[in-house]
Amino acid sequence: MFDHGNQRVVVGMSGGVDSSAAALLLKRQGYDVIGVTMQIWQDEEENVLEENGGCCGLSAVEDARRVASRIGIPHYVMNFKAEFRKYVETYFIDEYIHGRTPNPCIACNRYVKWESLLSRSLAIGADYIATGHYARVERLPDGRFSLRQSVTARKDQTYALYNLTQEQLSRTLMPVGEYSKEEIRAIAREAGLPVAQKPDSQEICFIPDHDYAAYIRKNTDADLPTGNFVDREGHVLGRHLGITHYTIGQRKGLNLAMGHPVYVTQIRPETNEVMIGEAEDVFTDTVFCDQLNWMAVDGLHGEERMVRAKIRYNHAGDPCIIRREGDDLLKCTFPGRVRAATPGQAIVFYDENDYVLGGGTIR
Repeated sequence: MFDHGNQRVVVGMSGGVDSSAAALLLKRQGYDVIGVTMQIWQDEEENVLEENGGCCGLSAVEDARRVASRIGIPHYVMNFKAEFRKYVETYFIDEYIHGRTPNPCIACNRYVKWESLLSRSLAIGADYIATGHYARVERLPDGRFSLRQSVTARKDQTYALYNLTQEQLSRTLMPVGEYSKEEIRAIAREAGLPVAQKPDSQEICFIPDHDYAAYIRKNTDADLPTGNFVDREGHVLGRHLGITHYTIGQRKGLNLAMGHPVYVTQIRPETNEVMIGEAEDVFTDTVFCDQLNWMAVDGLHGEERMVRAKIRYNHAGDPCIIRREGDDLLKCTFPGRVRAATPGQAIVFYDENDYVLGGGTIR
């Protein structure tokens, strides 16, 4: 038995099995554990949230409270709606309006689940915050903190956490990263936690019906006009519903009678055009990124470095050469091409030992 009894940790409890197991594991290790459920967007009817399994829905509060009672830890609800609106919802809408595809989970992790929750947790005397993410926080020999991919690559969540700072990592515990999903469910089941078999939450919690364009239209005064689908030569192929309906690599929902599958290859907000191309047009060997955040290293030293890069959450990663092009700009060259590198999404770099070196935003 570990003894961390003089160390207090606030566990962000979403009402799901992963964060519940995190709280249980830390309690077993002897930490003084406090459970906190973050209210960030909930205004909908509870039955809607139940049906869609939202990770931060109203029903999550009751599930987390039942788990906390079973484990024997205090549980509180903290309101982060203002922070979520500012850093996640407003950003999400603005990116789509400007022709990019945002990653709200990355923004939420960086600015709400860590920056805001950590600040409040330290204010009540906590030493750490903890989550149920499948990732491992490790301190490297040079003193820097980094994330390492979880023991089960299939469930690894480091991609969505690449933007955390050194200070945030130094105050973070992620006990779930040492286990597979099956092992976590077994631990929860054996402990009698009421959420042991609860299904995983949806990808974007605040849009349960996944109709992003309708959500954006409802929450902005911006003009979102229809426009032209065009090919590479500028020929008009048809009319689109508005650029917020599309993302790079999209094939379905275009309603173009071309006689064969075609894909979105570029979104041009300045002319309100969506460019259409063939399957091979969606592949590229060069990606540029900015808004860099370094993790295992404090920057790119030397002219270039070979890494493994992921360009989306479910991308296994491909060999990539990164080269500095400016103070906050990298050129990423893939010896083998990658499909649908999408502006607004993250590109995350890993070393040969599965540590997160850093990452940035695709431009």
